[in-house]
Amino acid sequence: MTNGHPEAEVRMPFPVLIADIGGTNARFAIVVDSNAEPKRFPPIKTADYKTLDEAVQTTVLDKTSIVPRSAVLAVAGPTDGDEIDLTNCHWVVRPKTLIGDLGFTDVLVMNDYEAQALAVVALDATHLKPVGGGERMDYANRVVIGPGTGLGVAGIVHGSNTWIPVAGEGGHVDLGPRTERDYEIFPHVETIGGRVSGEQILCGRGLVNLYRAVAAADGRSPLLTKPEEVTQAALDGSDTMAVETVQLFLEYLARVAGDMALVFMARGGIYLTGGITQKILPLLHAPRFRAAFDNKEPHRHLLEQTAVFVITHDQAPLEGLSAFARMPARFGVDTTGRWWRKD
Repeated sequence: MTNGHPEAEVRMPFPVLIADIGGTNARFAIVVDSNAEPKRFPPIKTADYKTLDEAVQTTVLDKTSIVPRSAVLAVAGPTDGDEIDLTNCHWVVRPKTLIGDLGFTDVLVMNDYEAQALAVVALDATHLKPVGGGERMDYANRVVIGPGTGLGVAGIVHGSNTWIPVAGEGGHVDLGPRTERDYEIFPHVETIGGRVSGEQILCGRGLVNLYRAVAAADGRSPLLTKPEEVTQAALDGSDTMAVETVQLFLEYLARVAGDMALVFMARGGIYLTGGITQKILPLLHAPRFRAAFDNKEPHRHLLEQTAVFVITHDQAPLEGLSAFARMPARFGVDTTGRWWRKD
């Protein structure tokens, strides 16, 4: 049975299994106590295992003498109900089964971008690459935004000495043309429900969508069909349409990031993550990105003061989950309907 618990009671029994479960990959670690560094396990492909339970048993429990008592899982998908379907993955998370069959006393499930939001508080400067100017305020709201399989967006708000993650569907906000070149390209962008959302461009399939639109605007035939082909061709300069596509991609990402900075008054910074961001990082020219990010009249001055970072840690969500497992009272994570406890 699911239960909601007051903040003061949010304490997962150690050792805690933490997991970042995406559509393609899953990463696991065990937090032994509030002081120890998490014990990490090699990342796995979700397609290689029939169920989450099998993956936990064979890749974690069979590989260590540490017996986790509780689990905190970050999953790509809605977190309601006793059977949680994952986006772009065949696994179904069944917390009651994890408790009954694998011996956990407590299981907490949260959205993957909530874990990303926790990470932007937990990561130190060595894992954050600044993009242009701006100054981060220590105890101010922050936003994480990441183009990958989709476009993930989450905020983390500071209030009453607590960091409160705010998950949502910010990746589906409208994205429209502004420049003359945009007006040439946007009529060719494939829409969804008659509109262009951020995710129609700022994700893997969106990158291909944009590439095809660039080709159509120039009356040319698209040569590439996969996002990894577009990014590679942009990096090596072998396809001029791919080069422009990635530059436009980064410009549009900057615009949406700027919008989110205004929505959350994110003086604590904007944090870019996601698989695509890492791949095209060498092409992220700070002046062009910042020009698009800052161009928010009448609030240009506010945006110019806002810091932007690229997260360079390859397992950032685990860092966020680890920080939560060690000191849950630091975070205002809503556990209502998402915490299962052994009867």
